[in-house]
Amino acid sequence: MDYQIAVCDDVMEDARYLASAVKQWAREQKVSVNIETFPSAESFLFHYEEKKDYDILLLDVEMKSISGIELAKQIRSGNHRVEIIFTTSHFELAGEGYEVDALHYLIKPIAEAKLMEVLSKAAQKLSAEPPSLVISCNGETVKLLEPDILYMESFLHYVVVHTQSTEYKLKENLSALEGKLSGDFYRTHRSYLVSLKHIRKISRTAVWLDCGAELPLARGKYDDVNRAFIARN
Repeated sequence: MDYQIAVCDDVMEDARYLASAVKQWAREQKVSVNIETFPSAESFLFHYEEKKDYDILLLDVEMKSISGIELAKQIRSGNHRVEIIFTTSHFELAGEGYEVDALHYLIKPIAEAKLMEVLSKAAQKLSAEPPSLVISCNGETVKLLEPDILYMESFLHYVVVHTQSTEYKLKENLSALEGKLSGDFYRTHRSYLVSLKHIRKISRTAVWLDCGAELPLARGKYDDVNRAFIARN
């Protein structure tokens, strides 16, 4: 497993300590980590506009201008997967921000053993999540959970990924994307890749999804798609 981890703390010494402890945890757990540190919430948000595939965030509560709590709220508005760990020098602040579903509050000075324990808990929660697909769209890196993907539709050299909340248009090959997904996706037509989880009805010429979309089913595909649909359900 390769974890993308960000440390956001306006105290340089604290940020360095956390980054070092995370590296030690990775060595002991025999996992790979990519760690990025940010001196402010603003600098993190600027970077986050183009890179949204973080797994774990270590956020200082008491940063200037934008606090760790406010930053977490902005992140949670569009990302419910990332594990958030708050750090703070004041014990009395440890009760704030649970509405953003924080994993834990660590009180400074942070014991390395305690940080490692919380990181392992975060990793355990992340390992229980469904498969995902990382895409690049409009200069942003986005991680999509497979259950959120309804279907993909190809147009010439582009693919539109339809999810439960939005659409992403990317310059990609449908076959290449198919190779990155699990067996829960099926090619119903040369131009369509559909999630079996979201199919609600199948005919000889079309499939209907739970979102209401009706998609074409290519000639000769019915038996295979129907078998896969029945096996999946």
